[in-house]
Parts: sequence; structure tokens; C-alpha cells
Amino acid sequence: METLLVERRDGVVTVTLNRPAKKNAINGRMWRELIEVFDSVEEDPDDRVLVLTGAGDGFCSGADLTDTENAENLRGGGVGGALRQMRVVGRAALRLHELHVPTIAAVNGVAAGAGCNLALGCDLIIASDRARFSEIFSQRALSVDFGGSWVLPRLVGLHKAKELVFFADIIDAAEAERIGLVNRVVPHEELAVTAAAWAERLAKLPPIQLSISKRLLNQSTSVSMSDALEFEDVAQSMNFASADTAEAMLAFMQKREPRFTGR
Repeated sequence: METLLVERRDGVVTVTLNRPAKKNAINGRMWRELIEVFDSVEEDPDDRVLVLTGAGDGFCSGADLTDTENAENLRGGGVGGALRQMRVVGRAALRLHELHVPTIAAVNGVAAGAGCNLALGCDLIIASDRARFSEIFSQRALSVDFGGSWVLPRLVGLHKAKELVFFADIIDAAEAERIGLVNRVVPHEELAVTAAAWAERLAKLPPIQLSISKRLLNQSTSVSMSDALEFEDVAQSMNFASADTAEAMLAFMQKREPRFTGR
């Protein structure tokens, strides 16, 4: 791929945004390559976890508005061209959100605009102590995109989300952790090791059951308690019929680590 580095090892897919000279700003090619990678992970049963990070000293500075393809569609193609391009952006965000495998953002530097929401769209976020976050859109006379209007209030609450979006302030990693924007902040030199350790732990867990739990949690704010319980009941019934649940029970009785196969 031209804009991404993709490494697969022991069920972990590590995707590195690879435009370091631009702080990994997303051009037209990268949008399409992200969708391609997300689709491939969704279809490959050997892929258990996805890790997103950035090359160099930045995670992602957002959409590259100087990119020829982006500029032609967004500013030179009228409303129709801009809408076509934004639907590509929306498709990438939805693909990430709907991935059945757990996703981790390892934020190594600036995460701004769509780059910020790319990180927030992951299930878990580990930030370097050098990381910075900003919903920069209003400073560019733009409204929030890449799913930020959906995910941000769920992470920090509606009023805090409005503050972050309206003022577009840059917040550091410590503040991001304090307000619940990220799961954990680690020293910069420990970021890759910590993300790899989390990914390794997730890759060893039962993939079907993780996928179901992820889906239940993602839909929790849009269903009633009654519906949530019904979904849980159906899901748990499926689990008890699976080979992995049987393996978990057997491993517990035999006092050994279970070996999950995704069946």
C-alpha cells in the first residue's frame, strides 16, 4: 500500500499510517486504503485484533486538505463532489466502528480532526504522554466528521463534547485521560510495548464472544433495558453451544490456559 504499513503477527494486525512528513494527514488514497484494510480484517478469520498507530512523531493530523484528490472533490467539485468524498470518509468510519474484532488506537502524537475521531472510533485508546488531541474543525470553518458527533458525547458527555468541538482546543494526554477520552496514558517509549501487550491479550481471548460483547456494548445507548436483556439472553445461549465456551469450562477444570479457535 502507498500510505499504510500493515503487519500481521499471531492474530494481531498492526496498521501504521505512513505519511510522517504530513503528520499522517489522510489523503484520498489513504481513505480508500483504510477501507480496504478494514474490509480485509473483517473477512479474515485469522485476524483477531486491529492496532492503529502513526509513523514518525504524529498519529494523524486529520484530512489532508492540500491533497489534490481531496481538494478537487471537496472544494472544486461542488456540493455533489464534496458529498461523494465525504461519503468515502463516512464509509471508513463505519467500517472501523462495525469491525467485529477489538480495535486499539496507539496514539503517539498529535491526533486532530478526523485523526482524533479515528482514534476515538477504536474500542481502546492508549496514548503516549506526548499525545495531543483536538476537534480542530471549527478552526477550519468545518463541522465535526468521521463519527465524532456520535462517539464523542458517549465518551465525555454532551456538554464536554460541545466544549471540545466548539472551541477546538488542543488537550494533552493527561487531560484526555482525566475526562475519559482515552483508557491509559503511558510514557512515550512504552507506547508500542503496551499496545502490543494489550493486543496479545485480546488475541488470546475467544473471538466470537468478544465480538458479541462489543456489539452489545456499542448498541447499549440505543436500546431499552428489556431489549438489552433479550439480546444478552440470545447471545449467551449461542455461547453455551460453542466450542470455545466448552474449551473454557474444560480448561478451568483442568487448571490450564484455554486455547480458543473461534468456533
